[in-house]
Amino acid sequence: MAGKGKDKAPSKGPGGGQRMLRVRVKTAAKRSTSSARWLERQLNDPYVAASKREGLRSRAAYKLTEIDDKYRILKPGQRVVDLGAAPGGWSQVAADRVKSVDGRGQIVAIDYLGMEPLPGVEIVQLDFTEAQAEEQLKSLLRGGAADVVLSDMAAPTVGHSKTDHLRIMGLAEAAAAFACDVLTPGGTFLCKVFQGGTEKDLLALLKTSFAVVRHVKPPASRSDSAELYVLATGFRGGQSK
Repeated sequence: MAGKGKDKAPSKGPGGGQRMLRVRVKTAAKRSTSSARWLERQLNDPYVAASKREGLRSRAAYKLTEIDDKYRILKPGQRVVDLGAAPGGWSQVAADRVKSVDGRGQIVAIDYLGMEPLPGVEIVQLDFTEAQAEEQLKSLLRGGAADVVLSDMAAPTVGHSKTDHLRIMGLAEAAAAFACDVLTPGGTFLCKVFQGGTEKDLLALLKTSFAVVRHVKPPASRSDSAELYVLATGFRGGQSK
């Protein structure tokens, strides 16, 4: 396991045989209707409850767990880059599965937000879009390359759906370009996107550079969300260039 207490990796799901009682949240003087809805959803989300019970950094840990349980993208000894890592849920899962705590694998995590230390994870506090970010990540990776690039990055929203979508896709395209530059042949790229019709350029790049490209939506990803993940496996390396 990646560690004890809050640093351990998740179990396979949010169950545990405990029945949750639904909590209703009312609007208050300083709480808007939308804030009340968000808080109610959080309080009644079984993945949020499970992540707290199991000492995980975020409910997002279950998304990576479910994807990896199905597609087996994380293996002992791999070098992994986690883009947009804070607060660390994905890094927890990856560290456990590549055995970086034992020194077999390696996890390099980057986020512009601060992040508490995690066993087996090298953390870089830097905006991934900064010019020096790629070289700094490469300098930390053993051999200057990675076997897996993960991206759960999300741009701060402005409340305008088209603008927010374009910003998310811009990050996804930047992550894909980085993956194509740093991955070893046969490598894997997993990235969050949102449905909205602007994924064509991203998918075109990935289909040229990887053997298999698929959309995945793990059970932990809320059904009412436009969130999807693109999973690209079998990086072609120099062949794609």
